[in-house]
Amino acid sequence: MERISWNQYFMAQSHLLALRSTCKRLMVGATIVRDKRIIAGGYNGSVSGSVHCMDDGCYVIDGHCVRTVHAEANALLQCAKFGVPTDNADIYVTHYPCLQCCKQIIQAGIKTVYYAEDYRNHKYAIQLFNEAGVDTIKVKLDYLAVDTNYKEKHRLVNELLNKLEESNDDEQEIRNLKDRVSSLFTL
Repeated sequence: MERISWNQYFMAQSHLLALRSTCKRLMVGATIVRDKRIIAGGYNGSVSGSVHCMDDGCYVIDGHCVRTVHAEANALLQCAKFGVPTDNADIYVTHYPCLQCCKQIIQAGIKTVYYAEDYRNHKYAIQLFNEAGVDTIKVKLDYLAVDTNYKEKHRLVNELLNKLEESNDDEQEIRNLKDRVSSLFTL
């Protein structure tokens, strides 16, 4: 069996962190790495002790949820809180950083931003990264052991099975298919 690459490994960590997000609009995770070692991780969520988007809805101003601290900022703040240097580190993010996070990443001395998905890539953020010599590299998470769309797939498969059931096909065959789906998607 082939080992997972470093980029896939760290991007998978970021996707795992994103599952902790409390924002309903976009779940983002970030992992800061230096010398192939994880030094911090973060996800987008409310200020500690405050109400969460998932509980009270997003607080949107000018198209942005202002209730959350972004994943990149949370990871950088974790380093600051515990005295972990970020100079010459890399960051793996599930989505391209926003303009504010871009500036924080540059100020923290991060040398490379690896991201999985484009997301409103701001032209000025791209310019700032270029001026600061910060490389941005798109890394699509493709390692088969990590499926970030399993809930959507589960809903789709159940929808298809229900349509089959409505067509009055072989009931035993449909029941067998449903059992197989249940064993694959244990939520």
